[in-house]
Amino acid sequence: MVALVRTVAYLGLEARAVEVQCHVGPGLPRFNVVGLAEKAVSESRERVQAALAAMGLALPPKRITVNLSPADLPKDGSHYDLPIALALLAAMGVTDAEQLGDWIAVGELALDGRVVASPGVLIAALHASEVGSGLICPLDQGPEARWASGVGARPRAI
Repeated sequence: MVALVRTVAYLGLEARAVEVQCHVGPGLPRFNVVGLAEKAVSESRERVQAALAAMGLALPPKRITVNLSPADLPKDGSHYDLPIALALLAAMGVTDAEQLGDWIAVGELALDGRVVASPGVLIAALHASEVGSGLICPLDQGPEARWASGVGARPRAI
């Protein structure tokens, strides 16, 4: 199964649409992140795995591939943690991927499962407003996101 979650890449003061695609399938257990991901994004594997473990969930003993599309757009930052975790949860069947379709997600994950503040939420909120989507973001950045965009913001703590 492939699950899709939308997020953004920051290019200066501009946000560009990024689709997080997660596939959980047969094969030797692995967790790969592909799609021109810089070091901070590649490290999200460890933060996502620890956050899920803190919630009592284990990764399935399968091959997990996360693709950040478009592949030619550089991706950097810890704000990809939350959309990767949401896509993985949807691919595992823990959450409903359809419910995530109208939202853009940004946020860093703490090792204990908390969604913590990450830079760029204001830019992500403006982008969400432009494309008519809501925004899933860290709880303490919710007021900033609502003020900036006027669209629905779902501040969350997992």
